[in-house]
Amino acid sequence: MEARNQGRSLELYFIDGNPDGMLTAEVFNWTGHVLVTPRTEIRRALQRQEAAYTGIYLLLGEKEGEPLAYIGEAEDIASRIRNHDARKDWWTNAVLVTTGANNLNKAHVKYLEARLVEEAEEIGRTPLDNGNAPARPGLSEAAQANMEGFLEYLFIVLPAIGIDMFVRRTRPRNDDDAGDQPPVKGDSPIFETSLKSRGVRATARLENGEFVVQAGSLARKTWVASADHGYAKLFDELVRSGVLVEEGDHRVFAENYAFSSPSAAGAMVKGRSCNGQTTWKVQGTTQSYREWEQQRLTEGAH
Repeated sequence: MEARNQGRSLELYFIDGNPDGMLTAEVFNWTGHVLVTPRTEIRRALQRQEAAYTGIYLLLGEKEGEPLAYIGEAEDIASRIRNHDARKDWWTNAVLVTTGANNLNKAHVKYLEARLVEEAEEIGRTPLDNGNAPARPGLSEAAQANMEGFLEYLFIVLPAIGIDMFVRRTRPRNDDDAGDQPPVKGDSPIFETSLKSRGVRATARLENGEFVVQAGSLARKTWVASADHGYAKLFDELVRSGVLVEEGDHRVFAENYAFSSPSAAGAMVKGRSCNGQTTWKVQGTTQSYREWEQQRLTEGAH
């Protein structure tokens, strides 16, 4: 789900003045209220008024070194999480989503739970501990529209507080993704990088501030640098979610995929860290991404 492209104002309140402690998040003109708490503070969090409201919740953590999440709903979130505290030992953080006036009902939160599970499973960034996916309850057309609007705001808030399991990084293909057509004036050129000794070759474009590696690009089959490197987990995530698919001696990008930087994109292609500013070249030239960017900045100054 993609939120509309208009500005939003997010208010974060660090309850103890500690950025690693409990916090609340609200958006102007949204009825939703988000409470985030580490498990070490769960007793205090569940004593707060909103914890007894009807809502949805996320339990986040790791199991056997892999990220894991649980999505649930309850008419009394605090009571439900106390049960999980005894039965689930892997989670380290909880997110409670309610409304300030406690005006969500059971059907509302069951719908929200089902939609969140659908989104998480489709995106595939974080495995779920939910078992079977819950079915959407029967809601009126108007109620469904209200809940979709509620989710639109929630999908803005969650990434802003560091929860990216619902962030969709795949992008639709363009007609000229193969790179055979010259870009329209004002568009990003096509960039390419390769590792000839491994038969690796990839193309990418800059789109809306994101560096998008194009579907069909060939990447290294395995991550060859240190497993402790930050990009190693991203490589594993792309393999797990089906973005990097094994094909012979390589992995192929099954879909266009947006990265936050050329370096992150280059690392996924080459299976190790690299300087994306220099490893990506304007297709058919020796001009690096850095040189292209500097040229564009110089032209924009006149």
